[in-house]
Amino acid sequence: MNQTEALQKIQQLGIPTFETRDISALLRVAPANASALLSRLASRGLVRRLARGRWSIGAQPNRDQLAEQVAAPSPAYVSLQSALFRHGLIEQVPDVLYAVTLGRARRVTTPSGTVSLHRMPPALFGGYETADDGTKTATAEKALFDLLYLSPTRSRLFTKLPEIELPKSFRWAKVAAWAKKITGKSRRTYVEQRVASLKLAHTR
Repeated sequence: MNQTEALQKIQQLGIPTFETRDISALLRVAPANASALLSRLASRGLVRRLARGRWSIGAQPNRDQLAEQVAAPSPAYVSLQSALFRHGLIEQVPDVLYAVTLGRARRVTTPSGTVSLHRMPPALFGGYETADDGTKTATAEKALFDLLYLSPTRSRLFTKLPEIELPKSFRWAKVAAWAKKITGKSRRTYVEQRVASLKLAHTR
Protein backbone atom coordinates (compact mmCIF):
# COMPACT_ATOMS: atom_id res chain seq x y z
CA MET A 1 0.00 0.00 0.00
CA ASN A 2 1.42 3.38 -1.00
CA GLN A 3 1.31 6.59 1.08
CA THR A 4 -1.63 8.07 -0.84
CA GLU A 5 -3.79 5.01 -0.25
CA ALA A 6 -2.78 4.89 3.40
CA LEU A 7 -3.64 8.57 3.87
CA GLN A 8 -7.07 8.06 2.32
CA LYS A 9 -7.81 5.24 4.74
CA ILE A 10 -6.66 7.35 7.67
CA GLN A 11 -8.82 10.28 6.55
CA GLN A 12 -11.82 7.96 6.27
CA LEU A 13 -11.56 7.30 10.00
CA GLY A 14 -13.10 10.75 10.47
CA ILE A 15 -11.33 11.42 13.78
CA PRO A 16 -9.06 14.41 14.55
CA THR A 17 -6.35 12.47 16.36
CA PHE A 18 -5.18 8.87 16.40
CA GLU A 19 -2.40 6.67 17.72
CA THR A 20 0.21 4.64 15.90
CA ARG A 21 -1.45 1.44 17.11
CA ASP A 22 -4.75 2.57 15.55
CA ILE A 23 -3.07 2.87 12.16
CA SER A 24 -1.26 -0.41 12.67
CA ALA A 25 -4.65 -2.13 13.12
CA LEU A 26 -6.31 -0.13 10.33
CA LEU A 27 -3.65 -0.96 7.72
CA ARG A 28 -2.87 -4.39 9.14
CA VAL A 29 0.84 -3.71 9.42
CA ALA A 30 3.31 -3.97 12.27
CA PRO A 31 3.48 -0.98 14.66
CA ALA A 32 7.01 -0.20 13.47
CA ASN A 33 5.81 -0.04 9.85
CA ALA A 34 2.86 2.16 10.83
CA SER A 35 5.21 4.50 12.68
CA ALA A 36 7.55 4.72 9.67
CA LEU A 37 4.62 5.42 7.34
CA LEU A 38 3.26 8.16 9.59
CA SER A 39 6.73 9.71 9.84
CA ARG A 40 6.95 9.85 6.06
CA LEU A 41 3.50 11.45 5.85
CA ALA A 42 4.56 13.94 8.52
CA SER A 43 7.67 14.87 6.52
CA ARG A 44 5.32 15.83 3.67
CA GLY A 45 3.10 17.88 5.97
CA LEU A 46 0.13 15.51 5.57
CA VAL A 47 -0.07 14.50 9.23
CA ARG A 48 1.38 16.02 12.39
CA ARG A 49 3.07 14.37 15.34
CA LEU A 50 1.37 15.59 18.52
CA ALA A 51 3.29 13.48 21.00
CA ARG A 52 4.95 10.07 21.19
CA GLY A 53 2.62 7.67 19.38
CA ARG A 54 -0.12 10.28 18.77
CA TRP A 55 -0.83 12.02 15.48
CA SER A 56 -3.27 14.38 13.81
CA ILE A 57 -4.36 15.21 10.27
CA GLY A 58 -4.65 18.76 9.01
CA ALA A 59 -3.08 22.17 9.22
CA GLN A 60 -1.27 23.58 12.24
CA PRO A 61 -3.97 24.06 14.90
CA ASN A 62 -4.84 27.04 16.99
CA ARG A 63 -2.56 26.49 20.01
CA ASP A 64 -5.58 26.22 22.32
CA GLN A 65 -6.86 23.26 20.28
CA LEU A 66 -3.86 21.25 21.45
CA ALA A 67 -5.55 20.64 24.80
CA GLU A 68 -8.28 18.43 23.36
CA GLN A 69 -5.96 16.86 20.81
CA VAL A 70 -3.43 15.57 23.33
CA ALA A 71 -6.10 14.64 25.89
CA ALA A 72 -8.15 12.57 23.39
CA PRO A 73 -10.10 10.40 23.76
CA SER A 74 -10.83 12.14 27.07
CA PRO A 75 -12.46 15.59 26.81
CA ALA A 76 -10.55 18.71 27.86
CA TYR A 77 -10.84 22.47 27.95
CA VAL A 78 -8.37 25.34 28.40
CA SER A 79 -8.44 26.65 31.98
CA LEU A 80 -6.34 27.79 34.95
CA GLN A 81 -3.67 30.41 34.13
CA SER A 82 -4.18 30.04 30.38
CA ALA A 83 -7.90 30.89 30.60
CA LEU A 84 -7.28 33.67 33.14
CA PHE A 85 -4.83 35.23 30.69
CA ARG A 86 -7.31 34.88 27.81
CA HIS A 87 -9.87 36.79 29.91
CA GLY A 88 -7.35 39.51 30.77
CA LEU A 89 -7.27 38.72 34.49
CA ILE A 90 -3.52 38.11 34.65
CA GLU A 91 -0.74 39.81 32.70
CA GLN A 92 1.92 37.11 32.55
CA VAL A 93 1.67 34.83 29.52
CA PRO A 94 1.84 31.18 30.71
CA ASP A 95 4.80 29.23 29.33
CA VAL A 96 2.61 26.19 28.76
CA LEU A 97 -1.04 25.64 27.86
CA TYR A 98 -2.97 24.70 31.00
CA ALA A 99 -6.07 22.57 30.61
CA VAL A 100 -8.52 20.48 32.61
CA THR A 101 -9.47 16.95 31.54
CA LEU A 102 -11.42 13.91 32.67
CA GLY A 103 -8.41 11.78 31.72
CA ARG A 104 -5.16 11.39 33.61
CA ALA A 105 -3.05 14.37 34.59
CA ARG A 106 0.15 14.69 32.59
CA ARG A 107 2.44 17.11 30.80
CA VAL A 108 2.77 16.61 27.04
CA THR A 109 5.35 18.34 24.85
CA THR A 110 4.46 18.67 21.16
CA PRO A 111 6.10 20.49 18.24
CA SER A 112 3.40 23.16 18.67
CA GLY A 113 3.89 23.69 22.41
CA THR A 114 3.61 22.04 25.80
CA VAL A 115 0.25 21.16 27.35
CA SER A 116 -0.19 20.68 31.09
CA LEU A 117 -3.30 18.53 31.71
CA HIS A 118 -4.95 18.40 35.13
CA ARG A 119 -7.67 15.95 36.11
CA MET A 120 -11.03 17.19 37.39
CA PRO A 121 -13.82 14.90 38.68
CA PRO A 122 -16.84 14.60 36.34
CA ALA A 123 -19.12 16.64 38.63
CA LEU A 124 -16.73 19.60 38.36
CA PHE A 125 -15.95 19.30 34.67
CA GLY A 126 -17.63 22.13 32.75
CA GLY A 127 -18.09 25.87 32.88
CA TYR A 128 -16.46 26.49 29.52
CA GLU A 129 -17.43 28.35 26.35
CA THR A 130 -16.94 26.92 22.86
CA ALA A 131 -15.49 29.16 20.14
CA ASP A 132 -16.37 28.95 16.43
CA ASP A 133 -13.30 26.77 15.81
CA GLY A 134 -14.41 24.34 18.51
CA THR A 135 -11.88 25.46 21.11
CA LYS A 136 -13.24 25.13 24.64
CA THR A 137 -12.13 27.71 27.21
CA ALA A 138 -13.25 28.07 30.82
CA THR A 139 -15.15 31.19 31.80
CA ALA A 140 -13.22 33.58 34.04
CA GLU A 141 -15.14 32.31 37.07
CA LYS A 142 -14.57 28.63 36.29
CA ALA A 143 -10.87 29.20 35.56
CA LEU A 144 -10.43 30.75 39.02
CA PHE A 145 -12.44 27.95 40.62
CA ASP A 146 -10.31 25.30 38.87
CA LEU A 147 -7.18 27.02 40.13
CA LEU A 148 -8.46 27.10 43.72
CA TYR A 149 -9.69 23.50 43.56
CA LEU A 150 -6.35 22.19 42.29
CA SER A 151 -4.15 24.35 44.53
CA PRO A 152 -3.88 21.84 47.43
CA THR A 153 -3.01 18.86 45.22
CA ARG A 154 0.27 17.00 45.70
CA SER A 155 2.01 18.74 42.81
CA ARG A 156 1.66 22.09 44.64
CA LEU A 157 1.72 23.64 41.16
CA PHE A 158 -1.12 26.05 41.87
CA THR A 159 -0.48 26.77 45.55
CA LYS A 160 0.60 30.35 44.91
CA LEU A 161 -1.99 32.29 42.95
CA PRO A 162 -0.79 34.69 40.26
CA GLU A 163 -1.51 38.41 40.64
CA ILE A 164 -5.15 38.62 39.56
CA GLU A 165 -7.14 41.70 38.55
CA LEU A 166 -10.86 40.96 38.76
CA PRO A 167 -13.36 43.26 37.04
CA LYS A 168 -16.53 44.47 38.75
CA SER A 169 -18.47 42.22 36.40
CA PHE A 170 -16.81 39.12 37.90
CA ARG A 171 -19.57 36.79 39.10
CA TRP A 172 -18.60 35.50 42.54
CA ALA A 173 -21.88 33.59 42.78
CA LYS A 174 -20.74 31.38 39.88
CA VAL A 175 -17.56 30.43 41.75
CA ALA A 176 -19.55 29.73 44.91
CA ALA A 177 -21.98 27.54 42.97
CA TRP A 178 -19.13 25.37 41.69
CA ALA A 179 -17.67 25.15 45.21
CA LYS A 180 -20.96 23.69 46.49
CA LYS A 181 -20.55 20.80 44.03
CA ILE A 182 -17.35 19.58 45.68
CA THR A 183 -18.13 16.29 47.40
CA GLY A 184 -15.16 16.20 49.78
CA LYS A 185 -15.94 18.25 52.87
CA SER A 186 -12.35 19.34 53.61
CA ARG A 187 -11.68 20.36 50.01
CA ARG A 188 -15.02 22.19 49.80
CA THR A 189 -14.28 24.09 53.02
CA TYR A 190 -10.81 24.96 51.77
CA VAL A 191 -12.10 26.33 48.46
CA GLU A 192 -14.96 28.24 50.08
CA GLN A 193 -12.53 29.90 52.50
CA ARG A 194 -10.20 30.87 49.64
CA VAL A 195 -13.16 32.27 47.67
CA ALA A 196 -14.32 34.32 50.66
CA SER A 197 -10.82 35.69 51.23
CA LEU A 198 -10.35 36.65 47.58
CA LYS A 199 -13.79 38.22 47.38
CA LEU A 200 -13.10 40.34 50.45
CA ALA A 201 -9.74 41.47 49.05
CA HIS A 202 -11.27 42.46 45.69
CA THR A 203 -14.43 44.16 46.94
CA ARG A 204 -12.93 46.53 49.50
